[in-house]
Amino acid sequence: MALITRLSRLFEADFHAVLDRIEEPELQLRQAVREMQFALDQDRQRSKLLRHETGQLDKALTETTAAIESFDQELDICLGAHKDDLARDLLRRKLSSEKQLQAIRQQAQAVDSQRRDLDEAIAEQEQQLGAMKQKLELLASHDSAPGGGACTPPESIRSEEIEIALLREKQRRAKS
Repeated sequence: MALITRLSRLFEADFHAVLDRIEEPELQLRQAVREMQFALDQDRQRSKLLRHETGQLDKALTETTAAIESFDQELDICLGAHKDDLARDLLRRKLSSEKQLQAIRQQAQAVDSQRRDLDEAIAEQEQQLGAMKQKLELLASHDSAPGGGACTPPESIRSEEIEIALLREKQRRAKS
C-alpha cells in the first residue's frame, strides 16, 4: 500500500511540474498586476467618493449649526415678546435640528474613519503593486536576456573541463 501511495505522489508531483512549465509565469504575473491595478483604482474611486461625502457632511454641519443659531435669535425675540406659543414651535424645530446635528457628526466620524482605513489600505496596495511590477520587470528582463527565459539546469560538466579550469586557476594565481 505504501508503494502505491508513493507512486501516486510521484505521478502527482510530475504532473504539477509539467503544468508549471506549461503555464507561463510572466503571463500570470501580468494578470495579477492588472487585477491589483484594477482593485487599487476601485479603492481610489471609493476614497474619492468618501472625500466628497465628507465635504457634503461638512456643508450640512455648517447649515444645521447656522439654523440652530437662527432659532436662538428668534427665540430671544419670541421670549422677549412673551409669545410662548411661537417659542414652543421654535424650540421643537431647534431640538430637531440639534438631533440632526448630532446624527450628522456621527456620520461624519464614521465616514472619516472609513476613509482613513481605506487610504491606509491603498498605501499598502500601492506598495504591493510596486513590488509586483518590479518582479514583472525582473522576469521580463530575464526572459529577454540571451540564453532564454526559463531557468534551465546547467549541462553536466565534464571532468576534462574541470581539469582545464583548475590548470588555468593555478596559472593565474602563480602569476599574481
